[in-house]
Amino acid sequence: MHEHDDAAQRAADLPASALAWWEARYAGSDGIWSGRVNAVLAEVAADLPRGGGRALDLGCGEGGDVVWLAEQGWTATGVDLSSTAVARAERAADAAGVADRTAFVAADLATWTPAPGQRFDLVTASFLQSWPVEIPRDAILHRATSFVAPGGHLLVTAHAAPPHAGLPEEFRSYRFPTPAHDLAAMGLDDGWQVVVAEGRPRTTTGPDGHRHDTVDGVVLVRRRPDGGPSDR
Repeated sequence: MHEHDDAAQRAADLPASALAWWEARYAGSDGIWSGRVNAVLAEVAADLPRGGGRALDLGCGEGGDVVWLAEQGWTATGVDLSSTAVARAERAADAAGVADRTAFVAADLATWTPAPGQRFDLVTASFLQSWPVEIPRDAILHRATSFVAPGGHLLVTAHAAPPHAGLPEEFRSYRFPTPAHDLAAMGLDDGWQVVVAEGRPRTTTGPDGHRHDTVDGVVLVRRRPDGGPSDR
């Protein structure tokens, strides 16, 4: 079988939905992430007021960022498409002794909304990307702006280039968003301040053990204190 035939067969074997794909991926191992906080989030949160703030992590996976935020004094909520990931996140929070400051929800971010009137001082989305079965990411980022409290921040960290050299060929056709793209997706009005919008080079080690130069897109925006909640 030729290489393009292999790719076609793999594409044909993909689940029909992102939910099915991610559930299958999480079910296939005991854990797929390190459990450590994402470096950009740790750097940004270090400059924000600690303790008493409300944080929301979109696409929380197995809960590494939510647990870390709770350890820093935040009351943190994580939302993820996969119920398997959410169950692992709950166990991680319990093991870290922060279950009382965390909450996790298994839900589709394309439709999930917080409780009426609930807003967050920090909303974060770290590598909220899904391939080869994509999610409506632009629409999710647009909706996320309405979750931010006046004076609060929205932080989006993305793979702006392939994260390692070992990606299958069909994954390489994925559209890696630039910071400018993510800003446009948010659709901000004058009630927002753009704090950071840049690509940050990073060197990673892929599954094959080889080092690889990549770029993370980092967008940090702040809702002005007098801007009021968005109707989006």
